[in-house]
Amino acid sequence: MDHLFSPIKIKSLEFKNRIVVSPMCQYSAEDGFANDWHLVHLGSRAVGGAALVIAEATAVSPEGRISPGDLGIWKDEHITFLQRITDFIEAQKAVPGVQLAHAGRKASKSAPWLGNEHLSPEEGGWEEVYAPSAIPVNENTPPPLELTEAQIAVVVEDFRMAAKRALAAGFKVIELHAAHGYLIHEFLSPLTNTRTDQYGGSFENRIRFLLEVVAAVKKEWLETLPLFVRISATDWVADAPESWTLEQSVELAKILKTNGVDLVDCSSGGNVPVLQKIKPGPGYQTPFAQEIKKQSEILTGAVGLITTAHQADHIIRTGQADMVVIAREFLRDPYFGLTAATHLGQETEWPVQYERAKPRK
Repeated sequence: MDHLFSPIKIKSLEFKNRIVVSPMCQYSAEDGFANDWHLVHLGSRAVGGAALVIAEATAVSPEGRISPGDLGIWKDEHITFLQRITDFIEAQKAVPGVQLAHAGRKASKSAPWLGNEHLSPEEGGWEEVYAPSAIPVNENTPPPLELTEAQIAVVVEDFRMAAKRALAAGFKVIELHAAHGYLIHEFLSPLTNTRTDQYGGSFENRIRFLLEVVAAVKKEWLETLPLFVRISATDWVADAPESWTLEQSVELAKILKTNGVDLVDCSSGGNVPVLQKIKPGPGYQTPFAQEIKKQSEILTGAVGLITTAHQADHIIRTGQADMVVIAREFLRDPYFGLTAATHLGQETEWPVQYERAKPRK
């Protein structure tokens, strides 16, 4: 029976356990450049025993950033420091990953500790905020510009070039961010996509942009390396005439599998916060990973209020998901992977510099 510390092989990579550091925005970059904060933040989680460490939502274009402090990978100059980070992660016997993202209509915002508010150009934001349709996030946010088909092609190309740079920077896993109300999710959901062209309307049309991004990324990404996609499995808007649902997520996962995606990272919500109705609790999103895994027969990652070693181990042992993707608990405990092994009585390798502190049986 698989458990939290069972290795898992995906494509050419063997992950030493099922623990993944979730992408977590740090809002601490300047002009997209990683710095010592990102090195320490990501590197310490690799030291802490995770098998896969995924860098935060990393923008494929300047206007695709959530905030001015987001990481970027839209120019070759970004590669050098990212390479320093991936080298360190691999030296800890962990796998470095990156989440490629475009914020869509949720771009040009201040950091959470500065209010998470829309920024005008005068405040350090930018005017070019794009989305599938000109629907504002809320009444306090100006409407985005609706992407033309020509502009959509440019964004797809941005993802392709970002994948090329990710490979050059030493990343071994790419995760495409198609969740939380950012650009790809905006195309998927009828709540934010009211287009009447080939990118809107039917399910087949609404998933077209994501499939084009997947195809573009695969032109640059090695066939031997894993490709993940994070989705919001539901918009949590049950009373809307149309929204993005678990049933659509299952169908999308089946299609993604046939298009060469290796794992679906199953999150939820974030697209229309004023309408969504969520009752969060421990592992509240895990059933989405379980259902998508069961029906589509694709590998899944469970994410969302997974906070203890026994909870994470239970998810793997019961076959609800293939990996656990942990965010806030890794902020509280950068060494969650090491402490989880102790709590579960599992043997795991510690950095030689820390060996003298390793609990002994």
